[in-house]
Amino acid sequence: METPAAAAPAGSLFPSFLLLACGTLVAALLGAAHRLGLFYQLLHKVDKASVRHGGENVAAVLRAHGVRFIFTLVGGHISPLLVACEKLGIRVVDTRHEVTAVFAADAAARLSGTVGVAAVTAGPGLTNTVTAVKNAQMAQSPVLLLGGAASTLLQNRGALQAIDQLSLFRPLCKFCASVRRVRDIVPTLRAAMAAAQSGTPGPVFVELPIDVLYPYFMVQKEMVPAKPRKGLVGRVVSWYLENYLANLFAGAWEPQPEGPLPLDIPQASPQQVQRCVEILSRAKRPLMVLGSQALLTPKSADKLRAAVETLGVPCFLGGMARGLLGRNHPLHIRENRSAALKKADVIVLAGTVCDFRLSYGRVLSHSSKIIIVNRNREDMLLNSDVFWKPQEAVQGDVGSFVLKLVEGLQGQTWAPDWVEELREADRQKEQTFREKAAMPVAQHLNPVRVLQLVEETLPDNSILVVDGGDFVGTAAHLVQPRGPLRWLDPGAFGTLGVGAGFALGAKLCRPDAEVWCLFGDGAFGYSLIEFDTFVRHKIPVMALVGNDAGWTQISREQVPSLGSNVACGLAYTEYHKAAMGLGARGLLLSRENEDQVVKVLHDAQQQCRDGHPVVVNILIGRTDFRDGSIAV
Repeated sequence: METPAAAAPAGSLFPSFLLLACGTLVAALLGAAHRLGLFYQLLHKVDKASVRHGGENVAAVLRAHGVRFIFTLVGGHISPLLVACEKLGIRVVDTRHEVTAVFAADAAARLSGTVGVAAVTAGPGLTNTVTAVKNAQMAQSPVLLLGGAASTLLQNRGALQAIDQLSLFRPLCKFCASVRRVRDIVPTLRAAMAAAQSGTPGPVFVELPIDVLYPYFMVQKEMVPAKPRKGLVGRVVSWYLENYLANLFAGAWEPQPEGPLPLDIPQASPQQVQRCVEILSRAKRPLMVLGSQALLTPKSADKLRAAVETLGVPCFLGGMARGLLGRNHPLHIRENRSAALKKADVIVLAGTVCDFRLSYGRVLSHSSKIIIVNRNREDMLLNSDVFWKPQEAVQGDVGSFVLKLVEGLQGQTWAPDWVEELREADRQKEQTFREKAAMPVAQHLNPVRVLQLVEETLPDNSILVVDGGDFVGTAAHLVQPRGPLRWLDPGAFGTLGVGAGFALGAKLCRPDAEVWCLFGDGAFGYSLIEFDTFVRHKIPVMALVGNDAGWTQISREQVPSLGSNVACGLAYTEYHKAAMGLGARGLLLSRENEDQVVKVLHDAQQQCRDGHPVVVNILIGRTDFRDGSIAV
């Protein structure tokens, strides 16, 4: 028989359950109120009469970060931010393809030291940028991509050009975010721009739905029906939409910090630097290979150049480091890199990765002591488990590491015979080039000779933009940038089509420089239409198109190995006339005026100085200069 004492606990379960149920209900209601923004709206104003819009917040942050240009292809989703940028003095430069806008932002980032910014419309506008964003990721360029999007309320409901844009860009970008309220624009953009420049730099993506960019009255007109539905359901829907709109704009115009956040840039520890100093001080045949990461801080380029000269170690320069020492510097070794790496007893890989460009590390001698420094640990140790081993691996900023290394090695010198041995190999290779330049070709002009004349004509204030395969690969051996940050190539991704965008960004960042673009004829097809952009925006650049009527870098291997030239043939297209049709100037170089090469180049320079973009169509023949070069 059950006793009263035993029954008492069962009787107390109901109040406990009721208390738990009430607590759960209250928590659910509080959570719903928070999600609906009811608490925030109690404390923050919604200015329904304001004609301000979220584009103004975007422009304010960009200006506070020193952004001078925004590259775009216009679309209704992003119009407010473009108008706001123009009003704040940020130059809006519209291109004919979205990929060009991102390439231009990439070049601006490399040359300015600030984040390069591109803005494109939703859906296909964004998908058109994917190649350029991936290229920026591989090249470690800090680029901010602003993308329009469907209204926050209409996403996943079949709106125009509405796709899952964040999923598309997460694998490509360091930071991805979608702004859901106007008040979140400023902090989201500040975080994105800090992420782009911190650690290993790279692209970031911020999605800006249309209803966070347009003013209250316009969003209200589209979001809230003028005549709400009758009945209880209609009143509930009307209340929800009005509240959603209020939460969207609550606190939108309250003052917020707009300037840059602190950056997190890794630095080598004093102990690591000292160990590297000790290794290098014992070297007899030291060698340095500098890559693009050494120039991630453009303002420090002159200090880095002075440090490398003081160090006195012979070096190879790649990527954005090309031109660091100027033209014909005795420490700059340009040829026979693999042989030099095999002979060196200490190698400093400064911002250089052991990927395909260094044969995955196989060109490094097992007897060499290798110091590698890189901001990115994964890149730093790439293939070190297979083909090579570092003596010292330093995760840190490359430029500042080199400066500290030089401080620790003050007074250290190396025997001049090592540099002389490397320079002699360079001289022998240069003699081979001269011999190839003198060889006749079956038709048109010898590209080696043409590029030698380009090298002789190139002015000291030039910036070289290179976009192509065979012609550009030849130019890399023959044409020397005249100083730091005067060479722009796509980087490790090997992307064709960067030329017009890079030239656009370069000329805007360095208006006093002559921008010379070296194109293969295949690659020029991507950039031709942007001469309309150069004309409209009065941006004079000079394009030299090595026109051999084919994808020669591919056919050079495809024909002997597979016996067919299928898909490799192009025509000797009159690119100079096509450019003239877009309003640019056009010149032709062929065998008929082969003694006029320098004169035509000077004519092109003068037309650029007069404010005209110019295309020089150079008909070239085939040589064996690049036999054995890889295309895959």
